[in-house]
Amino acid sequence: MKQEQTEVLIIGAGPSGCVSAAYLQQQGIKVRMVEKTRFPRLVVGESLIPRVMDHLDEAGFLPALKAMNFEVKWGARFIRGEQVCQFDFSQKYSKGWDWTWQVPRADFDNVLAKEVVRMGVPLSFETEVTNVEFFPDHQLTTVKDASGETYQIYSKFVIDASGYGRVLPRLLDLNTPSKLDDHSSIFTHIKEDKIRPEGEEGTLISFDILEREVWLWVIPFSNGNTSVGVVGPTDYINALSASGDTSEALRKAINTSDFYRNRFEKADFLFTPVKIQSYSCAVKQLYGEGYVLTGNSTEFLDPVFSSGVAFATESGMLAAKLVKKQLSGEKVDWEKQYTQYMKRGIDVFTSYVREWYTGNLQTLFFHQPGNEEVKRKICSVLAGYVWDEENNFVKKHATIIETMAYAIDNGLGMNE
Repeated sequence: MKQEQTEVLIIGAGPSGCVSAAYLQQQGIKVRMVEKTRFPRLVVGESLIPRVMDHLDEAGFLPALKAMNFEVKWGARFIRGEQVCQFDFSQKYSKGWDWTWQVPRADFDNVLAKEVVRMGVPLSFETEVTNVEFFPDHQLTTVKDASGETYQIYSKFVIDASGYGRVLPRLLDLNTPSKLDDHSSIFTHIKEDKIRPEGEEGTLISFDILEREVWLWVIPFSNGNTSVGVVGPTDYINALSASGDTSEALRKAINTSDFYRNRFEKADFLFTPVKIQSYSCAVKQLYGEGYVLTGNSTEFLDPVFSSGVAFATESGMLAAKLVKKQLSGEKVDWEKQYTQYMKRGIDVFTSYVREWYTGNLQTLFFHQPGNEEVKRKICSVLAGYVWDEENNFVKKHATIIETMAYAIDNGLGMNE
């Protein structure tokens, strides 16, 4: 069987894999990438958060991305009936980027992939990993390309950035149930060039709460299209259409929105709405001898706070830096330097997702009169700065939301 050689094999060419590849290439490490699909490809996760910009900048992707003129995202709006809560990233507590983008992921991911190829990284599309064998000092990964040819790639380290493909979790039996409740979503794109409102209303990302655990996302793009999706408990999502017709289900959800019904009720869907069933996932461990998991190959929480790409690029960049150190002969404590670090950020967002669906976080969002300092600190979390423990809403994430919601419900105000 034909065999290729590289120092680092990266499985998956999404944001996590591309950030890893770009960093390692810049450091003079020989990298090889394989991707099961062909780009551009449709994928969810179209709303970025500011923390992502740190990684895109360090990887050298910003010039190419700025040239795409993606819709700038300055913050986010949450709607519940007549109540509105809007966050402005420039008003956040933590230092960091004040803006990011709303992106059609097919275009965004394609730009990143083209950039790593331009940097000199070999990338094979439509190439599926069928097996990985681990030895004390190397790995042998068997792949099958689009023509059906099978060959092996010899590497010193494997980064699994395969996303929902979850290659190593599947091959090594690392999958484990998520700690979050079972939710699903249905989404599509709508062509809005003739019906989109002018000004901020036509560009602002919004989350419209239909019921406590059911919400609609609206993400306008600069190309005139808008991503619209509904999220809720899996039983609720499945019950939207008795026949399983995703178009019928999404239209029914849109029609329950007082805010968006008139804007979207007669709009044409650009593709048959896609259902993502029971999307939350987790793994037993994030690394092992000769490999590390990054991005959605590790954990995916929930789309409500747009954390997916942020964790993908955070883990991709950190993993690449640690791999570089290990290949250079430095000792790496993967448990402390990778797992514990990533878990701290994941745990913060997990608390926020959980308290969103209990309704406690919604209580904080919509309480009047609001507390501007509290809002600034929550805004930092929503911007992705979830490792800033000077922020009480990071440091005390496990209890502070429930405690404050209890105080509000019992007339005690909104003080930390």
